[in-house]
Amino acid sequence: MSSQQTKGLVLITGANGYVAARTVESLLLAGYSVRGTVRSLSSAEPLYASLPAHLRSDLSIVSVPDITSPGCFDDAVKGVDAVAHIAAPVSATFSDPEPVLKVAKESILRALESAATEPKVKSFVLMSSVAAIKPSGEDTWDLDENVWNDASLEMVEKMGKNTPGFVIYGASKTAAEKTLWKWRDENKPGFTITALNPCFIAGPPLVPASSPNGINFTTKFIYDVLEGSTPLSDISRGMFPGLVDIRDVARMVVFSISNPEKSNNQRFLLASAFSPIQAVADIIREKFPEYRDRVQKGSPGKGYTRMVQADGVKSYDFPQQQRYNGRKAVEVSGQEYIPWEQTIVDGVEAFKGFL
Repeated sequence: MSSQQTKGLVLITGANGYVAARTVESLLLAGYSVRGTVRSLSSAEPLYASLPAHLRSDLSIVSVPDITSPGCFDDAVKGVDAVAHIAAPVSATFSDPEPVLKVAKESILRALESAATEPKVKSFVLMSSVAAIKPSGEDTWDLDENVWNDASLEMVEKMGKNTPGFVIYGASKTAAEKTLWKWRDENKPGFTITALNPCFIAGPPLVPASSPNGINFTTKFIYDVLEGSTPLSDISRGMFPGLVDIRDVARMVVFSISNPEKSNNQRFLLASAFSPIQAVADIIREKFPEYRDRVQKGSPGKGYTRMVQADGVKSYDFPQQQRYNGRKAVEVSGQEYIPWEQTIVDGVEAFKGFL
């Protein structure tokens, strides 16, 4: 497919990342051409190699070494129809909030400023996070798109360099998204704006890891359960008890760009399942009998609720005291989330070669 035959050209920042790579694939499969930014051109080679050959001709890569530098995206944005800003610092072990928040805020400003210089741009999508929604330090919650994690910014203000890493991360995502909406209000751009707020993202990466240590940290728990040497109680599922499949996150980027009349000025909390590590072990032992002796048994069925729906699909529902309402994305897009068991099965298929 030549670029002239595509639905349009989309700029993806940080194109070689875990989420961005799947987004590149989803856009190409949906009929778009993609221009991706990376720090160095060589870092995009695994992305090219992981795509089907017939899609590669509609992907181009440009180098943007510093995503906070004024005008850094000006050349990359020329001729594009939409922008998806995905590049951002991600870690639960940050030790100094000042540089993290600086990158988070300045990178989104640079992307917005550059988008505003290109008349063709019709849509702008920010990959935000549930960390911009879930208040830090609360034990119970019932969350939707109307909630903001202002508590994280307040904690950073009070604690400075003593702020816990996961709070710094939440503050960075909150600050970045607030920067997005403030810029919209002040500049009134001619393109639509959407924020996606996924919970902890899991599922098979597009670009295969070269070793277990190379598996993205948000989905590595699947391999850790499969590998079997670590007690289930010691395996971290991540900072947030809500989860969503990486392919659903990528799909919502495509949807937001393709349906501006439905996505403009919207936040979408993406949350499909509540699944403690015990549930992951139970799924693997059920779906992969050959690994039953490897995967630790734990206490089957403990700590979660599995409901069998009319179509036979099993849902892993959020407990009443810790609810993430991700239904808006389903209702607006008209498509259900990938079943959580499918996420685990596909993750095992991606990682079992390391055993």
